[in-house]
Amino acid sequence: MFLILPLVIIASFFGKIKGGNFIYILCKLWADALLPLIGIFHKNIFETPHDTKRQYVFVANHISYMDIPIILKAVRWQHIRVLGKYETSKIPVFGYIYRNAAVMVDRSNAERRAKSVRQLKSIIQKGISITIFPEGTFNETHQPLKDFFDGAFRIAIETQTPIKPILFLDAYDRLNYKSLFALTPGKSRAVYLEEISVDGLTIKDITLLKNKVHQLMEAKLIEYKASWIQ
Repeated sequence: MFLILPLVIIASFFGKIKGGNFIYILCKLWADALLPLIGIFHKNIFETPHDTKRQYVFVANHISYMDIPIILKAVRWQHIRVLGKYETSKIPVFGYIYRNAAVMVDRSNAERRAKSVRQLKSIIQKGISITIFPEGTFNETHQPLKDFFDGAFRIAIETQTPIKPILFLDAYDRLNYKSLFALTPGKSRAVYLEEISVDGLTIKDITLLKNKVHQLMEAKLIEYKASWIQ
């Protein structure tokens, strides 16, 4: 992080689009270096072909502090922006990079939540994909998934952008939510599921779409025997 920080500072002067895209390239290089150094080796699995030329609303399960570097290893081909928690931006060094690379959301403030949604929709209109954890916070239930918030699905419908679900199967085992000191070397797998079309859907269909994606991701996490499920 210290090595890429000067380049992130320079890139931040080139605006949210060009500068942001370059920052994401730097962050991918950071993830490429970080994970092998701590003994984590990543693999992407594609259940169906992935169209790298399309825009998506990527949605992923959220269960680990390791989810951010794994996103950067999983989504390699599209320019993306991640919806991130405001609290994370307060971490020294990493927080500065995070603020410049992600769209911050403060869930405690309705006005700020709405602003984050507007930013994400604007980003999609500029040809950039977005990544959202629809569970909002870490899943600490030992169920496959927590309930989903509406935001990702509302944005997908309002911008008519297809949804691409991704499963992080091993993040819990590599660095679970209980402690930042729970790091364990080993494998990391991201599974790309089938694309979910939103063609013709309206705001009235948010719950239907949300439940469809939730059921698909839940069934696949059970099928792949995700370790946190009891």
